[in-house]
Amino acid sequence: MFEKLRIKEHMEVADANGQHVGTVDEVKDDRIKLTKSDASDGSHHFIPLDDVEKLDDNRVYLKQGARVPTGTGAN
Repeated sequence: MFEKLRIKEHMEVADANGQHVGTVDEVKDDRIKLTKSDASDGSHHFIPLDDVEKLDDNRVYLKQGARVPTGTGAN
């Protein structure tokens, strides 16, 4: 298990295959808020911390089967 305090602004978020999903804007409660400038629809999107598999260097990896919000980099 990881510590949510290790997730920092500007870290890359990737799906289980390493595909870019977005960039961390902030961690709020039990969700990662992605930057809206990285979204194709210009909106903020959120990913539950429960969907995080691991942290590696400056990247957050999501679990296999995690729901990637529509309008993010992976869509």
